[in-house]
Amino acid sequence: MIDTLLREKITARLSASSPAIPVGISNRHVHLARRDVEALFGEGYSLTPLRPLRQPGQFAAKECVTVVGPKGSLTGVRVLGPARPESQLEVSRADCFALGIQAPLRESGQLDNAASALLIGPAGHIELHSRVICAWRHIHMSPRDARLLNVCNGQKVSVRSQGERQLTFDEVVVRVRDDFALEFHIDTEEANAAGLKNGAQVTLIG
Repeated sequence: MIDTLLREKITARLSASSPAIPVGISNRHVHLARRDVEALFGEGYSLTPLRPLRQPGQFAAKECVTVVGPKGSLTGVRVLGPARPESQLEVSRADCFALGIQAPLRESGQLDNAASALLIGPAGHIELHSRVICAWRHIHMSPRDARLLNVCNGQKVSVRSQGERQLTFDEVVVRVRDDFALEFHIDTEEANAAGLKNGAQVTLIG
């Protein structure tokens, strides 16, 4: 009982001294290079914004693709825009089992020896060779946020969720850039384990 009360007091004190960080939950999705947008949807095609994301300038597109692996496929996989220099597919562990692939847990852009899959669109298909990962949990933030939270780019920290299924997430990578908005990114499996929804809040604890 004493240990429980002590933990609650510590958590409350940390929460009071550190700003809340909104949660953004990432379902399976794909970022496409310009050339791959055209290969999948047609020459000269541009992605159509469906809804804006919290990160400035980024959006969920109306376009979706089918992902095919050695054992199965996933339909309706959302494309996120705008187009990037290189394509990258982000999936969950459960998706890996369904596809029959072994995607490594990586930070975005770290694609050496990543998994591979086939993407099918209405106008064609492409082979994503070594471009499929499970995304490492991370926090986007601006330099101002980083100063306020006393962290730096690339640092690994811990954050704490609240509620009936509260959890501490360790090894959370801090990503700092001028055009980033403060947001804690996790996948659907991690969110379900902690009972979190989009817009919920977590607190930096270390």
